[in-house]
Amino acid sequence: MLRRVANPVRTPRTASFVPLIQREIERMIGTGELTGGTRINESTLALRLGISRGPVREACRALEQIGLLRSELNRGFFVREVSTKEALDLYDIRAGLFGTAGRLAAAIITTVQLRGLEELIGEMDAAIEAPDIAAFYTLNNEFHRQVVVASDNDKLIELYPLLEAELHLFRRRGLVLPGSMRTSNDEHKAILDALRQSDGTGAARLLERHILAGKARFLRTLEDENATEARPGPLDPRHSRSKDR
Repeated sequence: MLRRVANPVRTPRTASFVPLIQREIERMIGTGELTGGTRINESTLALRLGISRGPVREACRALEQIGLLRSELNRGFFVREVSTKEALDLYDIRAGLFGTAGRLAAAIITTVQLRGLEELIGEMDAAIEAPDIAAFYTLNNEFHRQVVVASDNDKLIELYPLLEAELHLFRRRGLVLPGSMRTSNDEHKAILDALRQSDGTGAARLLERHILAGKARFLRTLEDENATEARPGPLDPRHSRSKDR
């Protein structure tokens, strides 16, 4: 008599959706579709992606663990709001991290990896011409990720996603300034040249400056917002007084 063999344990099909949903929510936050304080509508997102709510909830829990979302009892998940101090602190940490990544990568980066960075730069040039800030933002993130991967430092690679996730909450705003995408991609080209020449010192310096330049652009958006808020509107009594002077 043949003995019946039990079926092997299988990972539920829906589990494979979780990383994809997580990346989609990150993309929506990064492109400004979801802003700080916005509630994640699990039903709408599940319907849009053609899946059940279970994987969406799991993806939200994963994003909460890395600081991108927060949860409220009986209310669900919300996009976390980052203070200016937190944002500036993250830029400073990233500057050091990318400087290290550039120095390590310059000594060991492969021809295939260099070609991948070059292709991303070309795609970013196309996004600038479009202009398509959402596409540029995604390609920009991938360029940075590939530089970190090229460092071949496991701890650095492990730490990188934790820092990048929180940056989705505010980094895109620095790219809306006139000419900022072009400037950013010119910096990418200089970084690629240093990596091609195996110039660890130069790559480290350029990458650190690149991140700090992003920090400066972010600060400029804050200054522009403050200036706009301080400017009196047509119905503000200060408006008529300023015209009389």
